[in-house]
Amino acid sequence: MPNRDRFRRLLEVERSEKMSLITALRADIAAAYSARRDSNVDDEHDPEGSTIAFELSQASSLVDQSQAKLVQVEAALGRLADGTFGLCLSCGRMIAEGRLEARPWTPYCIDHAALKH
Repeated sequence: MPNRDRFRRLLEVERSEKMSLITALRADIAAAYSARRDSNVDDEHDPEGSTIAFELSQASSLVDQSQAKLVQVEAALGRLADGTFGLCLSCGRMIAEGRLEARPWTPYCIDHAALKH
């Protein structure tokens, strides 16, 4: 049986890091949009325009990825609260502790993880 308090701390740290990252990325995106809006040059004719568009796209992707991870972390915290943490959602067997060490938010044992992705 996994050490619930230890995994709770790991998940809470991960949640805090993702929330901070999302906040910072959103601020960066807002600043870039503001700078772009205040500029007199359009992206099509601005040599830096494609770079700004690329950076905005990457930052948006990072926000999406971080939000998805945050959902997984919150779900794992929910499983800790309801007593199902560490049990595979597919087969109900215990997830190997090494797997939980690497990915404490995982809801699947190694056998079923490959089937879900």
